[in-house]
Amino acid sequence: MSEAAKWYVIHTYSGYENKVAQNIEKVVENRKLHDLIHEVRVPTETVEEIADGKSKTIERKTYPGYVLVKMIVTDDSWYVVRNTRGCTGFVGPASEPTPLSEEEVKKLFGIDVSSVEVNFKEGDRVQISGTAMDGFIGVVQNINIDDRTVDLLVSMFGRETPTTVPISQVIAVDD
Repeated sequence: MSEAAKWYVIHTYSGYENKVAQNIEKVVENRKLHDLIHEVRVPTETVEEIADGKSKTIERKTYPGYVLVKMIVTDDSWYVVRNTRGCTGFVGPASEPTPLSEEEVKKLFGIDVSSVEVNFKEGDRVQISGTAMDGFIGVVQNINIDDRTVDLLVSMFGRETPTTVPISQVIAVDD
C-alpha cells in the first residue's frame, strides 16, 4: 500500500497550536512514525506592526486554533493526532479526517502574505514625528500600505496643506 500523504487540518484549543504541533512531532520521533506523519505546521504570517511611530515585525498565526499535518491516515496516525493534548479533532464532517484539495494547499503555502497594521484610519488626527514637520498634527486622507506612506492634510501657515510621510513617522493622537 503506497498511499500518498495528504494535508489535513486539526482543530486545537486556542493558544495551543504550537504545543500540539510539538507534541505530535515528539510522538512521531519517539514511535518512529515518520513514514505515516510527514510534517506538522502552524501557519503563520509576518506582519509589520506600527504603533506610536515605532515599527516592529511580528510573527502571527494565520489560522488561530488550527494546525496542519501532512500524513497518511491509518489507525495509528489517526490515534496519535486525536489523542494529542490540546487537540479537539480533525476538521471535516463528524470530525473525520478530510484532506485539503491541491488548490487549498497552494493557497496556504504558495503565497507569503506580508502585511502592515496601523493603529489609525482615514479621518483620524495624527502627529508627525521624526521629520522636518515634527510635532505637526494632520488628518489622515489615505493610507498607502504598499509603499508604506500616509497622505495627510496638515494645517500650516493658516491653510490646509497636503503632504505624504512614511507610516513609521506618524503617531495616532487621542482626542
